Amino acid sequence: MHENKLAEKNLNSLMFEMAVPSIIAQIINVLYNIVDRIYIGHIPGVGVDALTGVGVTFPIVTLISAFSAFVGTGGAPLSSIWLGKGERKRAEKILGNGVTLLLIFSVCLMAFFYIFEEPVLYLFGASDATYQYASVYIRIYLVGTVFVELALGLNSYIISQGFSGTAMLSVLIGAVTNIILDPILIYGFNMGVAGAGIATVISQALSCIWVVTFLTVGKKAVLRIRLSSMKPDKEIIKSICGLGISPFVMRSTESLITVVMNHQLAVYGGDLYIGTLTIMQSVLQLVSTPLNGFTQGMQPIISYNFGAGNFKRVKECIKKMLVVTTVFSMIFVAAVMAFPGIFAGMFTVDTDTIQLVCRVMPVFMFGMLFFGIQMGIQPTFLALGQAKLSLFIAMLRKVILLVPLAIILSKCFGAMGVYYAEPLSDLVSVTVAVILFVCNIKKILSREALERI
Repeated sequence: MHENKLAEKNLNSLMFEMAVPSIIAQIINVLYNIVDRIYIGHIPGVGVDALTGVGVTFPIVTLISAFSAFVGTGGAPLSSIWLGKGERKRAEKILGNGVTLLLIFSVCLMAFFYIFEEPVLYLFGASDATYQYASVYIRIYLVGTVFVELALGLNSYIISQGFSGTAMLSVLIGAVTNIILDPILIYGFNMGVAGAGIATVISQALSCIWVVTFLTVGKKAVLRIRLSSMKPDKEIIKSICGLGISPFVMRSTESLITVVMNHQLAVYGGDLYIGTLTIMQSVLQLVSTPLNGFTQGMQPIISYNFGAGNFKRVKECIKKMLVVTTVFSMIFVAAVMAFPGIFAGMFTVDTDTIQLVCRVMPVFMFGMLFFGIQMGIQPTFLALGQAKLSLFIAMLRKVILLVPLAIILSKCFGAMGVYYAEPLSDLVSVTVAVILFVCNIKKILSREALERI
């Protein structure tokens, strides 16, 4: 059976096989937004306003992907655990109920944002100069909501079965299409921001087709989407929601954070400062995305072996994962802090914007030097079915710390206070995550904890 490799294959080889495609997939996936921003930021004459306008839509895009994470990273670890227990039918039922939830979310999100688009965009930081660009982009992007939900949400279930390479290809298909279509539509057909939106929707549709095809008629799939398994099951939905709330909070609160930060920067700085935040959040994605990809590839190994009761292999996997995430974050973030101008130049040629990014980037990114520790701990709790601990860590950094700090510090230090809030919240949340991990991991890795899943 294909999933036996999760329990038997040499751990170093398995880590490489599972994590590398997942890392590549995550990096490619983030290119959807980053490539758009790079091309948009260089549109002659309107690049700065257009880039800021698209940046204003980031909370909506993030919220849509948060619902896919709610189902994907909420249900996929559960399906891996049940596969480890030898209960394939139960694992397939989890997949089917996940599809049902994704379809419901797609309809609701699309309807909501179309109805309330204008007030939401102004709430998220649009100005009269940038609203037109934000509106054009998001109205086109929303057409592809169902493609985003299914492609991102179901890809986690492919990884959970041990097919990390297949999951990577689903993202690669969309990203390559997006990279090719962006310059053609934006510049070749002179469509500007609208061209970026259309390219993204087409790309997401192709990714969606690949994922759904693999999970319905793919010969290698261990778990398949079946109409019979899509019938809502209250207990399964409750389990998916319980575990999915943590990744949902992690992603959805990005929207809240962006709204708060954009508002504070609008009050104390203006559009120029909002534009720098768009650039720095994009760079932050470049740092966090490989780590997210690595941990996503490792989670099925942890979950499957936890379900099988192989706690020794689980401990080895966790230890290796923490070493990789910690070392990587320190090296990559140090490079960003040392050469902020290079990264800023990827997104704009505006001198004032680049100079401001060079001044605030080292401050904004400092806490991320150590954040790799938390990025190893939180997915571990998620992979082991510890919803409450994972949720608390997610809530602590973003909702409990970052949002209030951004508001309070901006009143004390002006626009710079927004940038100070990021490293402070990072450092505190990392410290708390380490304490929770040390105090709970031994109790979690026990037969009693496994039986409660």
